Amino acid sequence: MFKSIFAKYVLAFMLIILSSFIVIIFIIAAIIGNYSTDAKSDIMENSAKASATYVEGLFEYSAIDGVEGVINTSRERSEAMLNAISENAEDLTILVSDNSGKIVLAVGSDAADIKSGVSIPKTFMDEVNNGREISRDARLEGVFGNAHYVYAVPVYNDDNAVSGTVFVCADSVMLSTLLEVIIKTIVVSILWVLLAALIAVYFITEKITGPMKEISVAAKQFAKGKFDTRIPVKGNDEVARLAGAMNNMAESLDNYDTMRNTFMSNVSHDLRSPMTSISGFIDGILDGVIPPEKHEYYLRIVSTEIKRLSRLVASLLDLSRIQAGDRKFTMAPFDICEMCREILISFEQKINDKHLEVEFDYSDEELSVLADRDAIYQIAYNLCDNAVKFAGEGNLLRISIQKLKNKKVMVSVYNEGQGIPTEDLPYVFERFYKSDKSRGLNKTGVGLGLFISKTIIEAHGETIWVESEFGKNCCFAFTLSME
Repeated sequence: MFKSIFAKYVLAFMLIILSSFIVIIFIIAAIIGNYSTDAKSDIMENSAKASATYVEGLFEYSAIDGVEGVINTSRERSEAMLNAISENAEDLTILVSDNSGKIVLAVGSDAADIKSGVSIPKTFMDEVNNGREISRDARLEGVFGNAHYVYAVPVYNDDNAVSGTVFVCADSVMLSTLLEVIIKTIVVSILWVLLAALIAVYFITEKITGPMKEISVAAKQFAKGKFDTRIPVKGNDEVARLAGAMNNMAESLDNYDTMRNTFMSNVSHDLRSPMTSISGFIDGILDGVIPPEKHEYYLRIVSTEIKRLSRLVASLLDLSRIQAGDRKFTMAPFDICEMCREILISFEQKINDKHLEVEFDYSDEELSVLADRDAIYQIAYNLCDNAVKFAGEGNLLRISIQKLKNKKVMVSVYNEGQGIPTEDLPYVFERFYKSDKSRGLNKTGVGLGLFISKTIIEAHGETIWVESEFGKNCCFAFTLSME
């Protein structure tokens, strides 16, 4: 029933508000009840004493000793006076009785319901005739059909003897009108607060559920492979940050999908091209199209293409091992300067072919680092290969090895030449990514070398980064821990 966020919010808010107001009503009712009980008791007491004083005053102007006699001699005036006194509260009934309990005068709210000839119960009269005031809940059997709160005061004649009793009765000990007004006010307030809360919840939930619906729609588009879908981001709250995160995820997936397609295209091309060359040259030799004196030349081309295929397969296998977590690194100390010298020497022929100017810069003759030598050799070799490959004719190639703080060593490979476009810099370490979309400069790579390098460096707990000025230079650098 309450599946939507709006319904759940409304239910929660309404329950909280209702519960709060119910508690408030009980507290106020208790406070008002205690106050009204005390106030009603005071009113009844004062009314009873005022009525008794009035009746006692009648004895001063009459020679009659009994209450019934003095009341009968001035009944109309007595009724008017006692009626005025009974109006101190809405439900007061004033009874005047003689010492036997016979009611000689009844005025007030319930006076009309009292049957003629009824008497006050003897138990009450015995206490009052002894000069005691009474305050209690009682039914006053024969007088009222339901229980009343009773306050009784004896009436004394001129001889200071008990001549009768004044009973002030009320069917409720509380000021019910006051309590009713307060409760009605609270109920009306509850309704207004509930209405305001409902409106507030509607706008709050709409602000939340609106973007959530857009996120849901976008997620379904992502599931269909439409990663170009974007969610409008409004504000800076949690929902907006979630929408931003979803957009970032979609952008990453879109880039990943693009790189994957590029990778498949590159791999297909790099597999098809050498295989086509190999097949063509072998068929030419077998068919006699290529003369015997050219066999060695074309077989060397076939050998080069096979090595190219081998490198591609090796990169793919290396990537597969890294992703599966099967490649383990053996940490041992070795001289990073010596290793970089070896790598630089291995590129002597390529360096000479491009007439590159070479610099080898180091802070110490020997710098021992703690790492997996084969893995670091693979990284440094790949960076040097890229630097030589993309360096301009006769430009500078520099390898630098410098000590850093906290027992770190930074290895950097710098070259002048093509460089990397600024928009491509954030993606150069992504798998399958190639800045050279036309593949005119790099015909041997498939965009895995830098991703593998980054994965190895991160497995060592180190960092690798790139800085480049497009059309001028490029520098790759990584850190290692000293022994």
